[in-house]
Amino acid sequence: MATTLTAELDALLRPADEDLLARFPGDLRGRQPVHTVYVPADAFDAGLLPRWGQQARAALDGHEPLLAGLLGRRAEDVLPLVGAKLDREPVEDLRIDLEDGYGQRPDDEEDAHVRAAATGLARAQCEGQAPPFTGIRVKSLEAPTRARCVRSLTGFLATLLEAGGHLEGFVVTLPKVTSVAQVEAMVLACGRVEDALGLPGGRLRFEIQVETPQSVLGPDGTALVAPMIHAGQGRVSALHYGTYDYSAFCGIPAPFQAADHPVADHAKLVMQAAAAGTGVRLSDGSTNVLPVGSPEQVRTAWVVHTELVRRALERGYYQGWDLHPAQLPSRFGATYVFYREHAPAAGARLRAYLDGVGGAVADEPATARALSDLLVRGLDCGALLPQEVDDLAGVPVDELLALARPRRG
Repeated sequence: MATTLTAELDALLRPADEDLLARFPGDLRGRQPVHTVYVPADAFDAGLLPRWGQQARAALDGHEPLLAGLLGRRAEDVLPLVGAKLDREPVEDLRIDLEDGYGQRPDDEEDAHVRAAATGLARAQCEGQAPPFTGIRVKSLEAPTRARCVRSLTGFLATLLEAGGHLEGFVVTLPKVTSVAQVEAMVLACGRVEDALGLPGGRLRFEIQVETPQSVLGPDGTALVAPMIHAGQGRVSALHYGTYDYSAFCGIPAPFQAADHPVADHAKLVMQAAAAGTGVRLSDGSTNVLPVGSPEQVRTAWVVHTELVRRALERGYYQGWDLHPAQLPSRFGATYVFYREHAPAAGARLRAYLDGVGGAVADEPATARALSDLLVRGLDCGALLPQEVDDLAGVPVDELLALARPRRG
């Protein structure tokens, strides 16, 4: 009877099984950057990465005691790692901005900046001066900016490839998404561009910027961000929260617009539930409180930034936006403290779970995945060293990665 019943249930549930596998394949195995740096297109050139590294290092060297005070007892261990990171890889993910950070320009002016930025990125890639993850933010697909979005997208990609650049680690950020139809339109546009440029199908991927209430709550009361992900047909790589647009649309007074406001928490919780298991990643937004000016102004901005970074990490948002070189020391400092603070306990709990010896916490497979993921993320960003992770968990890195991010099927 059991065999017959199982076969009957297999036949009944096969469509649901296939749909689950297609829609929720599990987390991606690759590295996720801890931040995205936004730079206006007219301010970008091939030398941006080393320039930002130098400026970030100058901010760290000039105010190191201030940052050390914010990082607490782990500052002595973390600050050398932060300095090495700024020297080696100050920017993990770069977005060349043609939207709000760039503004409205005459078509010929934007065309020129598109060509210059694409040529500069190609040069940086060829010279080994580009970050591992890059992309552009185009204007939205709303009617007033639709033509400009398409013109900049096609012009940038054509110029980048003609100049000898590549699309490895490259994504397009689609801002101010207000409908599932706009996501479907972006899928169509990506396919057309791939055909025109001779790219493999599915090569172009894009991020949905969640910065309008319409993307979180549709006119019928449903959460549209989930249908948007699935309308992307595998092209959606991430959801990025837009702090200030979303807050403004919700009527939040300017002094209170921030990534830790309750309206931001609501939007990000909806995003988190929608993206879970899909392989689509999440990014928090930015703070516009910049660490510039007097030492007290720098300290105030670093306090805001470090608290927001840590708060996001605690809530499962492992990436955020940075807008200024002096935000990099606080970004990496707060991130590194988080991973180094929690890695010893995570490693001990994971080792106890895998060895079956138990302990003070009765962990389950899902928690073991989370413990592994914390160690992998710490290793990916440079907060933890390979030998440290091996000593803590007693598991080879490849096995740790399989534990951290299992795939369905």
